[in-house]
Amino acid sequence: MPITVCRKEHFNAAHRLHNPSWSAEQNQDTFGKCNNLHYHGHNYELIVRLTGEIDPATGYVYDMKRLSDLIKREILDTFDHRNLNLDTEEFRHLNPTAENIAVVIWNRLRPHVEEHLTMSVTLYETERNFVEYHG
Repeated sequence: MPITVCRKEHFNAAHRLHNPSWSAEQNQDTFGKCNNLHYHGHNYELIVRLTGEIDPATGYVYDMKRLSDLIKREILDTFDHRNLNLDTEEFRHLNPTAENIAVVIWNRLRPHVEEHLTMSVTLYETERNFVEYHG
């Protein structure tokens, strides 16, 4: 019987939504205040879900301490208190929308999680706006 375990973390980061191939007017029309030349920040909430069978030897689907350490190493240490556009390789040429951030997070975590586990990422940009990515 599959069961899902979840780990919730948060990080703070600044970004600017901008397409350099568009005019200033088109960027403003599309991204509004998120296109602020001087960036803006969010308090992101991240939920990582792993689904699989319970290991009869441990009683775990996945060791939550291991998951916590993985998220810290691969996500928090890289993105927390950073300007995503300026301070990270992933978003130097990729618009750091919530959708793109969720995909990047999934791609950073997936190689470190056993293939038999299904993984999904939920990223809250605000209390009411969030995205989910299932890979």
